[in-house]
Amino acid sequence: MYKVGLTGGVASGKSKVADLLAGWGAAIVDTDVIAHELPAPGGAAIAPIRHQFGPDVIAPTGALDRQAMRELVFDSPQARIQLESIIHPMISSVTQQRAQAAQGCYLVFVVPLLVESLAQSSRWRDQIDRLCVVDCDPATQMARVQARSGLTPEAIARIMSAQASREARLAVADDVVLNDAQTSIDDLVRQSRALHDQWCSLAQGQPGSHAGSRSSH
Repeated sequence: MYKVGLTGGVASGKSKVADLLAGWGAAIVDTDVIAHELPAPGGAAIAPIRHQFGPDVIAPTGALDRQAMRELVFDSPQARIQLESIIHPMISSVTQQRAQAAQGCYLVFVVPLLVESLAQSSRWRDQIDRLCVVDCDPATQMARVQARSGLTPEAIARIMSAQASREARLAVADDVVLNDAQTSIDDLVRQSRALHDQWCSLAQGQPGSHAGSRSSH
């Protein structure tokens, strides 16, 4: 199956684009969704997390107590490494399982930190035929995050600083969907549909832009 990696910074609109693509027949595997499922009540990560860190990081609901874990990993880089050693292999395993079972005209991996992963390893680049970035200027990202979360500008800035820069994402993109403050929903649909049609054509081996060429809509 033809594979597209879809990424972008926080509040860029990745999920909206993925929802549009799914509605037109693409198969979607969202690693962020998987990452939230694993430490949910009854999730596969709960038992090893409890074993590694004790019951204090498990909420009464049976889910991971995210605030307690944030405080723990903030104070201890070693704890962060231990948590990632539990979660990351599980995310990778579930991602591959869902990819193998996926059915659609092409497959989209939604990976928030795809560009950051590429900087450390070629694993993702080896698994996808094309990389699409949902692009947004930092000021719009900050405004969107603040509107939906109520976080302070300082807290949002810390989140954004831990992600790849806008320039770094655009530098490795094969395709770009612009979703800034001036982008209407109709324009977002138009851009996404144009790429969907192109990727369907590539997946079917029909004439069209070859993988590796860059298009911005």
